[in-house]
Parts: sequence; C-alpha cells; structure tokens
Amino acid sequence: MTSLAFRRTRADGGDDRSIGLGIATTLVIGNMIGSGVFLLPASLASFGGISVVGWLFTAVGAFLLALVFSRMSRAYPRTGGPYAYSRRAFGDFVGFQTAWGYWLAAWIGNAAIAVAGVSYLGYFWGTASGTSTSDHVLQALMAGVMIWVLTLVNLRGVRSGGLVQAVTTVLKLVPLVALAFVGIFWMDTANFGGFNTSGDSFAGAVTGVAALTLWAFIGLESATIPAEHVRDPKRNIPRATLFGTLGTAVVYVLGTVAVMGIIPAETLASSSAPFADAAKEIWGGWAGDAVALGAIVSTFGCLNGWILLQGQMPFAAARDRLFPAGFARLNKYGAPAFGLVVSSLLMTAFMVPNYNSSLVSKFTDFILLATTTTLIAYLYGAAAQLALLVTDRETFRVRSIVQPMTVALLAVAYVLWTIWGAGYRSATWAMLLTFAGIPVYVWMKWQSTTKHIDLTVHDLAPLDVPDAERHALI
Repeated sequence: MTSLAFRRTRADGGDDRSIGLGIATTLVIGNMIGSGVFLLPASLASFGGISVVGWLFTAVGAFLLALVFSRMSRAYPRTGGPYAYSRRAFGDFVGFQTAWGYWLAAWIGNAAIAVAGVSYLGYFWGTASGTSTSDHVLQALMAGVMIWVLTLVNLRGVRSGGLVQAVTTVLKLVPLVALAFVGIFWMDTANFGGFNTSGDSFAGAVTGVAALTLWAFIGLESATIPAEHVRDPKRNIPRATLFGTLGTAVVYVLGTVAVMGIIPAETLASSSAPFADAAKEIWGGWAGDAVALGAIVSTFGCLNGWILLQGQMPFAAARDRLFPAGFARLNKYGAPAFGLVVSSLLMTAFMVPNYNSSLVSKFTDFILLATTTTLIAYLYGAAAQLALLVTDRETFRVRSIVQPMTVALLAVAYVLWTIWGAGYRSATWAMLLTFAGIPVYVWMKWQSTTKHIDLTVHDLAPLDVPDAERHALI
C-alpha cells in the first residue's frame, strides 16, 4: 500500500527543506504583488485623497494578520498555515473548512490572475484584449498555456517554483519601487482633486477603498503554507511574513500616492495602465513599455506562487485524512503532483467557459469570490490564536497573553469588517462555497472508519516537536 509520508528528503534523496529566508520573503511579496495593484490607482481616482487613508487602513489590518500568522508559525511550524492552526484549535471540521475554502479561493483566484495576465498582453498585442469570438478563443488558449507552464515548473518541486518566484519578484519590484520613490518628486498636489470626492461619508469612502485594496494584500500568509519546506521555520517564516507584508505595504502606498500626484484625477480614472502612464510622464514612452512589461512579469510570478500554494494546502489536509489520499502523495521531486494537476484542471475548466464576457467583468467576479472566501480562512486562523493562547499557552512561550490576545482580537475584528464591506452577495457566495465541502468532509470521515490508510505517527505529526507530543497530537 502506498504511504502518504512526508519526508524531509525527496524520493530522489534531495533535501526537501529548500526554501530559505530570501525565497520565503519573495513568496510573500510575489503572491501579494500581482495583477491588481497596477490598476488600483485608476479604481481609486474617484475617491480623491481619502484613498490614501483607505490604503493605510488596509495596510494596518494586513499587518495585524501578519503578526498573528508570524506568531502562529513560530509556535506551530507545520505545512498548511491557517489550516494547521484552525485544526489544532477547533478540530477537524473547522480545519477542513479552512483548507477547503482556501484551496477553492486559490485556484479561483488563479483564474483571475491568468485572465489579467492575458489582458496586460493587450498593451503590446491588441488581439489579447479583443472582443471577437476568435479573440476569446485565443485568449483562453494563452491563459491555459500560462497556467500549465507554471504547473509544470511547480511539479519539479518547491525549489523550482521558489526560484521562479524570486526572479519574477525582483523584476516586478523594479518599476513599482522606481515610481514609489522617484515619482514623489514629480507630484502636483492639485492632481489629487478633493479629499473625498466619492460622494459618500468618510467612513463609507474608507470602507469602499479598503474593499478595493484588500485583494492586493491577499497572500500575506504565503510563507506559512509550505512551512515544512522552509529551513529553520520558527525563525524564517515569521520574518518572511512580517518583512514581506511591511515592504509590500510601503511600495503600495507610496506608489499609489505618486501615480495619483502625477496624473490628474479625471485622466487617471479612465486610464487602463496608470503606472505605465505615470512612467511616461517622467521618463517618456519607453518607460511606459517597461512598466507594462513589468505588469506581465508580475502577473506571471504571482500566478507561479499561487500555483505552488494550491498544491500545498490540500496536501496538508490530505496528510491528516481530511482530503482524498491522492492529494498527499509526492512525486520524486517532493511536489504534491496530484493536487497541482487537479487544481490546474479545475482552474482551466472554471476559466475557459467564461471567455464569452469582457476581461474586466471576469476578473472582477473571480477576485470577489477568491478574496471573500480567503477571508473566512483568515478569520479561522486569527480566531485560532485566541483559542490556543488560552488552551496551549506554554507553546507560545509568552509571559503575558495580553499583547498577542489584543492583536488577534483586532485581526478578527478587521476580517469581520472586511467581509461585511465586501457586500452580502460576495459574503453569501463565499459561505456557500465553504459549506459546499461538507459532503466531502462526511465522505472522508466515513472512509477513515471503513478503510485503513497507511499513515504513521511520523507521517502525521509536525517535524519539530518532541516524540511524546507527536504521539499526543494523533
């Protein structure tokens, strides 16, 4: 019978702990900086200067979540991130819901990223953003090629996907950092328009901006998902999570402020490539081309990082007998091949039939589903810290639980607020998608009572805890 074992070494004898601090940090940054940020200044132009306040509010909320996940990863450095934490705190059912919802959000969000990647190609090649039937067919083929090339990269193991992530993250940061730190010297405060031009109240405008900017921070937990592939996880995962989130927030806020100060609000609102247009104003036409190319690289790298995670999350749940056994089997490179392939098949099947509508409408629908469903996983993960600080305080090694409790409570409040701000339609669909996994959970529980699965204590328990605790966990 095939073992579902997870080892520190791959089947070919190579070291499976192939992610260091650098690659872990680029995984966090690369999975957050993707397709959305390059369009956000145009979306925020109608709000006026208050959009900066909304950005800061979202950045603070994201950093609270990063603090929660960094502390949890130090206490429980196990593959699965929010799934591993919620399962430990609340048991199998909530753990399953977290893994199920996160996995769905991953490949649905990946469909949105692939769509955006094709749309950015339209800057150089009009067919990639055309509206005819033949254009839609070609767009679907291009998106499919992008998905499957990166799936093949990640089938070569976490190190292979991590190296691609490191290179693309550096390349995507160049235009964003350049505009963020150079563009501020080209700003004209008159271009911002009024402080609040949304026509809504202060609170309403900030909520609207926060709802738009949240997608840009999804992925802050990325280093926690492949935890057992990370070298010195109790040290490197918290650092990667905090450094990545803080660095990304700085680039986001400064970059958006620079673009809004360079381009008049009425022009910015109708721009299809705001960062490229701002670069043209400073350096000329070649700079616009370079930024557009950077957006394509950014999308490619972001999709690569999320494809890595779409295999790791179901792997973690399958190892705990909460997903079908195939998701836990590793190929000779240490990659969860079955999970990667199934996820990419679902992503392709989900995306292709939707190529009869506009690229913008597809992108919007996909990210709303993905973002709100991911928030449910964040909610469970943050709530898990509240519970475990009470029931398992010794593991956290803190003198007082007041500070971590306060951070976790604020993170939970932030997530609940953002779910509410996303609207009842998105929240309803997210809950329905999460609950749709209940039959799978029941089936897996039935299977576990009728079939013997070849799992050992060392296959199931975390790698970095004493033997006595490893046995207690199962």
